[in-house]
Amino acid sequence: MDEVDSNFRMRVEALVAQIPYGRVVTYGQLAAFCGNARAARIVGGIAHFGDPKLPWQRVVNKQGGLASGYPGGWAGHKAALEAEGITVSEEYRVDIGKLIWHPEDLSQTSLL
Repeated sequence: MDEVDSNFRMRVEALVAQIPYGRVVTYGQLAAFCGNARAARIVGGIAHFGDPKLPWQRVVNKQGGLASGYPGGWAGHKAALEAEGITVSEEYRVDIGKLIWHPEDLSQTSLL
C-alpha cells in the first residue's frame, strides 16, 4: 500500500473510532469526510480487513443496509447494532434519517 492509501486508511479508521454509540455513517460519508468522495468501495474494503477493535458495525450503505461481509453476515451485523439499541428491519436496514452521524468539526479530528 502506498503512502496515500495508507493515509486514507488511517483517516477512515480514525473517524470510525469516533462514531458515537447508537449512531451510524455510510461508506460514502466516510470516504467524503476522509478526502475521496468516490471511494466508498475502498472504505468497504478497509472495513472488511480493518482493525476488528473498531466499531465497524456502525457503518452501513447509503440506504441504511447492513453488510453481508460483516462477521456473521447480515445477522451478525444486525445483532451488533441491536446490542447498541438500534432497530434493524426484517430487510436488514436501519433508519438512516434518524441515526446518521455527522462529525461536528472535522478539523478537531486530526483528519485534515
